[in-house]
Amino acid sequence: MGGNMKLPTIEQVNRPSVADQVFNTLQERILSLELPPSAKLSEVDVSVQLGVSRQPVRDAFYRLSKLGFLVIRPQRSTTVSLISETAVMQARFIRTAMEVEALKTATQTLTDEDFKALDDILAAQKEAHLAKDPVAFHKLDDQFHREICVRAGVGFIWDLIQDSKAHMDRVRMLSLSFASLVAFEDHVAIVKAMKSRDEDAATSAMRSHLSRIREQLDRIREENHEWFESNNTL
Repeated sequence: MGGNMKLPTIEQVNRPSVADQVFNTLQERILSLELPPSAKLSEVDVSVQLGVSRQPVRDAFYRLSKLGFLVIRPQRSTTVSLISETAVMQARFIRTAMEVEALKTATQTLTDEDFKALDDILAAQKEAHLAKDPVAFHKLDDQFHREICVRAGVGFIWDLIQDSKAHMDRVRMLSLSFASLVAFEDHVAIVKAMKSRDEDAATSAMRSHLSRIREQLDRIREENHEWFESNNTL
């Protein structure tokens, strides 16, 4: 930089903003179905319960509406959106395309230490399944897939997946009451193939794992038909 110009040191603050915290809190409750489809939300009620002003709540509502999780009707109610099968299947398509590529890299590069970390997650998932704790199981499910990306050196892929897979998460939560064991066994098969450095087997297992949501949708819709928007899928 020319001349004698000096710039002050900027202190980096990584704490999320109030609006981010409101957004994260509401999104987590929507995806976990604590706030189910068609549930009504009020800026005033949310701001009072969270102890914040209405502006960050308004900002969070807008972000959630752009992602397709809230339906905002001016001068009327704001509600949690119904589940769109089309959005779910589009998210699955995007996630599969990205995660399979990450898995190819992971299969060739992960170390014994990396596999030990994945085995620890699998052990915790098995415990969550036996305890019939779908919330813990789902968090570990995300951790399993994230670790594969991060340990393969492509953690940015998981960041992109996070943005697209949210529409899958509500359906995944509904499926875990009957499908957690299958999901766990899929994870075991994926790790086994990775340890063998068998890229074809690993990617095939991952594709099968992520495609199960299509198989499960009919049952989930039948049991929770009032939460679904339409039956259009890819």
